[in-house]
Amino acid sequence: MTDRATLIIDGKEYHFPIITGSEGERGIDITRLRAQTGCVTLDPGLGNTGACTSEVTYIDGENGILRYRGIPIEQFAKGPNFIEVAWLLIFGKLPTPDEYEGFSWRLTNSAHLHEGMRHVYQAFPPNAPPMAALSAMFNVLSCYHPDIMGLEDDEVFSEAAARLISKVRTIAAYIYRFQLGLPVMYPDPDLSYCANLLHMMFSWPGKSYPIDDEVIEALNLIFILHADHEQNCSTSTVRVVGSSQANLFTSLAAGVSALWGPLHGGANVAVMDMLEGIRVGGLSIEQCVEKAKDKSDPFRLMGFGHRVYKNYDPRAKVLRNVCNRLLAKLKISDPLLDIARKLEDVALEDSYFVDRGLYPNVDFYSGIIMRALGIPTNMFTVMFAIGRLPGWIAHWREQHLRKGRIFRPRQVYTGPRETPYEAPAERSGFHEALG
Repeated sequence: MTDRATLIIDGKEYHFPIITGSEGERGIDITRLRAQTGCVTLDPGLGNTGACTSEVTYIDGENGILRYRGIPIEQFAKGPNFIEVAWLLIFGKLPTPDEYEGFSWRLTNSAHLHEGMRHVYQAFPPNAPPMAALSAMFNVLSCYHPDIMGLEDDEVFSEAAARLISKVRTIAAYIYRFQLGLPVMYPDPDLSYCANLLHMMFSWPGKSYPIDDEVIEALNLIFILHADHEQNCSTSTVRVVGSSQANLFTSLAAGVSALWGPLHGGANVAVMDMLEGIRVGGLSIEQCVEKAKDKSDPFRLMGFGHRVYKNYDPRAKVLRNVCNRLLAKLKISDPLLDIARKLEDVALEDSYFVDRGLYPNVDFYSGIIMRALGIPTNMFTVMFAIGRLPGWIAHWREQHLRKGRIFRPRQVYTGPRETPYEAPAERSGFHEALG
């Protein structure tokens, strides 16, 4: 007999099939719940609701497991680059040499933006939030590429994915340059993906940004580790918008807006804000740790623990080693980085944090690395979006190919029951309020 769950409502039994995923995850299929029972489920935040089946990413938070298309995240610590991982997520397998060469060629030849887009940048005030500009520019980008709006053909989709993944770097770099009033630096076709981004952000006319292998490795790994994370807020947003058959550009713009929220993509920004608060407040690391333990104290250690992972964030394990090597090589003198390293050492040795699985997470280390690379805090979430783009594209494509239904959640209404309309003359105090 097929596994099923039994629900009893008003003494009547209803049976619903249980779906088992490839890793043993089980879900109760309630597709016909409302049709059969007249009831809906109530799950604020959707923390217990599977909105789809997916083949892209697997997470086991209790055991600290993250896999892209079945490959453990730890195996990306050395070897694969961000472009290989992007292809893997989007197309379901690692690229062949010909596929990799072709995709890389498309990335190189798609890096430039239409010159008309520069006028859009110039319309933004210098203090415009970078994530607001990024979301807007995705929609602007769709105006310049109507030839790849229809994505039924695999070849056209590959072209669209390459253009988006390539151009997002240029968009990000231009946002950074325009907010500082600096001249833009055009993409260099001889540079790798990450090196080209750093070149466009930090080079000057006649003075190129020095390419350092350790720096490129660190940025490459940050992008890989952020490339997908299952049905998080921004990825779910991309799928929700895409379910209306909205185009890929618009769906990605919506994903950027969701990522902008401080409870989502702003986590590594919160880490830097916390470190600055510690520096300004003059607290010792030991005092900060004791404040974090005190439940009555509003102080919180940002970048420690994770909603999904109940022990060590597997991405943090990978990034910690790169962080250590990078800081040792760069020999940067920065009080915030010094505070971060001391805080990490104390927390990793304190039984309060160890017993509760409150280890430094990926946001802690990515924030430290990006600061060490000279990336300003207000650009951190933009960097996150660059890394997450392949995952968003992969989920949009998966849903598009499955031709799923439009997302239309239900609710349990708790407002007033039927109420008669009162004309203005009948409302108490209406005329007096108008004077």
